[in-house]
Amino acid sequence: MTLAASETLRPHEECVPVPDAFDAGLWFIGRIRTPWAQRAECPRRGDPVNGPDCRIVLDARWLSALEGVAGKDRMQVLYWMHLSRRDVVRQNPFFGDGSLGTFALRSPLRPNPIASSLVRLLRVEGNVLTVRGLDCIDGTPLVDLKPEFGLLP
Repeated sequence: MTLAASETLRPHEECVPVPDAFDAGLWFIGRIRTPWAQRAECPRRGDPVNGPDCRIVLDARWLSALEGVAGKDRMQVLYWMHLSRRDVVRQNPFFGDGSLGTFALRSPLRPNPIASSLVRLLRVEGNVLTVRGLDCIDGTPLVDLKPEFGLLP
């Protein structure tokens, strides 16, 4: 499901025509299960310490790729914000008197709606990872998983 380009923009926002074709392709490797059914319910940022347990359900064909993940404490989760507009170049996130360029914000509205969250890995059971720190709606497509070696509270 995608949002219609005719969705109402906030004051001072701007959109552009999108290209006719894509430059590359990707596969969704699974789905993310969270307690949030709508974007308005999602936190602005995930909380890897106190946030709710969420599940990342990897497609079974990628199960071997999880070898060694169980020993990690933190993971970077890349996901596709499939309900987001892709044509907005200036946004007014706080309904103020001006706007900012999309690349100055972490908003889900972007040309390629890829999001990244650093999560705490709680456990791996088969093709399901239980994590804390996500901020996306239930059913969000998973793009990639990577171990994170930086500091996380």
